[in-house]
Amino acid sequence: MRIFHSKNLKGVPMQISHTSTCKVNENNTAERMGSGDIPVFATPAMIALMENAAMLAARNIAADGETTVGGFISATHLRPSKIGETVSATATLVKAEGKKLFFEIEAKDSQGALIGKSEHVRFIVGREKFLASIQ
Repeated sequence: MRIFHSKNLKGVPMQISHTSTCKVNENNTAERMGSGDIPVFATPAMIALMENAAMLAARNIAADGETTVGGFISATHLRPSKIGETVSATATLVKAEGKKLFFEIEAKDSQGALIGKSEHVRFIVGREKFLASIQ
């Protein structure tokens, strides 16, 4: 059973959102991930954190036997974060069209400075059917 049935979430009493956090370390730098040659938080790591926040925000929307998969992301990385910094990404569901979920996501550092933002779309899929499709 779904939490909502509306095509637009205006009027839904509960805001659906989630915040994921991570600490910048040697493993998630641009230098280590191959997206740059500087030891700062990598854009691919920021995007993964953003998708994680959206996936966790959507976890109670999918019915039993369903999950969500990412289908689109458009992200802007606005400022660097150094090793040791804690970064958070907050995903907020802004619209739903059937099984298509639209999120707006903001990433911030521990001082609250905006380091990135994105628009992300996830799709609700049947877990077993999806897994069978890749066999």
